[in-house]
Amino acid sequence: MFDQFDALFLARVQFAFTVSFHFIFPALSIGLASYLAVLEALWLKTGKQLYLDLFKYWLKIFAVAFAMGVVSGIVMSYQFGTNWAVFSDKAGPVIGPLLAYEVLTAFFLEAGFLGVMLFGLERVGRKLHFVATLMVAIGTFVSAFWILSVNSWMQTPAGYVLSPEGQYLPESWLAIIFTASFPYRLVHTVIAAYLTTAFVVGGVGAWHLLKDRTNAHARKMFSMAMWMAAIVAPIQIFAGDLHGLNTLEHQPAKVMAMEGHYQSHPDGAPFIVAGIPNSEEKRVDYAIEIPKASSLILKHDLNAPLAGLDTIPESDQPPVGPVFWAFRVMVGLGFAMMGLGVWSLFARWKKRLYDWPLLHKAAIVMGPSGFVAVIAGWMVTEVGRQPFTIYGLLRTAHSASPLDAPAVGASLLAFVIVYFAVFGTGTWYILRLMHSAPKIQELGVRRTEKGPVRTAGITPGLAQNQPHNPSDPTEKPVGEE
Repeated sequence: MFDQFDALFLARVQFAFTVSFHFIFPALSIGLASYLAVLEALWLKTGKQLYLDLFKYWLKIFAVAFAMGVVSGIVMSYQFGTNWAVFSDKAGPVIGPLLAYEVLTAFFLEAGFLGVMLFGLERVGRKLHFVATLMVAIGTFVSAFWILSVNSWMQTPAGYVLSPEGQYLPESWLAIIFTASFPYRLVHTVIAAYLTTAFVVGGVGAWHLLKDRTNAHARKMFSMAMWMAAIVAPIQIFAGDLHGLNTLEHQPAKVMAMEGHYQSHPDGAPFIVAGIPNSEEKRVDYAIEIPKASSLILKHDLNAPLAGLDTIPESDQPPVGPVFWAFRVMVGLGFAMMGLGVWSLFARWKKRLYDWPLLHKAAIVMGPSGFVAVIAGWMVTEVGRQPFTIYGLLRTAHSASPLDAPAVGASLLAFVIVYFAVFGTGTWYILRLMHSAPKIQELGVRRTEKGPVRTAGITPGLAQNQPHNPSDPTEKPVGEE
């Protein structure tokens, strides 16, 4: 069945499949952990039941997403030994400790406080529970820090020496961790996770607003998400531009593939909006171009010369087609996110944020856009690095384990079946949780040695989330503050 494919191709497909599945869940859990911390902080500060309801609602979704992220991540680590043993042997002295630091810091931090966060709201003090939530949020960021440090070293290697046996040995850990591309990649990826979460929250809020525009929980979710889109999406576009300039400096071939520049442009390069890359003829067919715009974006000069792939040996050129289109999907979705954020600002100004169905339907359509954007961004980063595993040092063809194609193909088939069964079920359950609207939690009092504690944060019988009375001019609907 797999004899027509070589083992290297199947190993690359297998890793691409598993990492794509994995990337979806951390993209949500990183942002959702911080969102939960914000919700709990607002509940502690204001005492409003609304924030506690939303905290408990998204906590269930976070727990499922976090669990699936951990499981899918563990599987990936085994592939370094099974399919990429040569890479593990040569780069192990550098990437091994970095991955160990991720476990010793981020994973232990998350594991130590996750139980308190999930089950301790009514068992520990409010401040201690909030500390646990903060630690989990910080842990997700620290995890991203170390994983992106590993990836950045593979993109822009530094701080190493080559041993006589061909291994890359650490010479300066500071140089290894903080490579030239690391700050840009960290900022761009973490903001992407926050935006991914914002559009999921906004999509869920919009879904429930379409069913009941007076739903206070949906109003608050949608409002917070749209503020995030309006403020952070432009920041992400700016961060992405800086990341692109850094990539041009250190990985020019990747940018050439992103731009579709097969040929050099000595007098200003056009930006190709769309077209069909033709690597055989070294051109982009049916190209729709903006003259000299690429030079303006990359060099801030309309007439600045830009080198093309004709200056790169063909054996060192990345595949243009996947990089070219993935880049346009990522950028297009980024501007669509900003556009929805601007639309929401206009809706606020017109006082129609909660009763503009077309805006809500657009938010629902954009709900999964963050996941698509991060996968497209991953494709740009990883496919654009080819044909190298460690850029400029170790080729992907020289990194794979000496396996036969049927062995790799069989494990790939097993991954596809198991992943769609397990993670498909988990995703279905998350969507089912999202389908149900947040509910007002029952109020109660638990006793401690110091006396009664109101578990909902307000006096029983005085729920702030009761229906709005329009005849009372002093009363303000919840979620409109």
